Amino acid sequence: MDVDMDTDDWLGCPTPLEMYQHQCSILVDELVETERMLRRARVNIAGLVQMNDLLMTGKAETEVKLAETLEKISTLEEQYSFASVQSVKIVTRQRDDLIRENQRLKVELSVYKQPLT
Repeated sequence: MDVDMDTDDWLGCPTPLEMYQHQCSILVDELVETERMLRRARVNIAGLVQMNDLLMTGKAETEVKLAETLEKISTLEEQYSFASVQSVKIVTRQRDDLIRENQRLKVELSVYKQPLT
């Protein structure tokens, strides 16, 4: 039994217009959701840009402080180096003076220890 029947008018089957309307409503819902996601993404991007600006400002301030600190360290190293050289020279002079005094005292002591003849 071959029966060719047009099934468009059966109960519960949508018409082509109803299918197009349903497809349009799905597309509208997707578009609304996409717009909502886009707004949220824009807010996130604005927050990230603001955070980046704050970080760049902080980085610039830190780099300035680092440069100042490195300059202070360099100056202190030069002063410390100069001071340590000066200190070593002073200690060396004192040592040399003590050695000379010691030699002089040894000579005097040897004169006193010699037997009297």
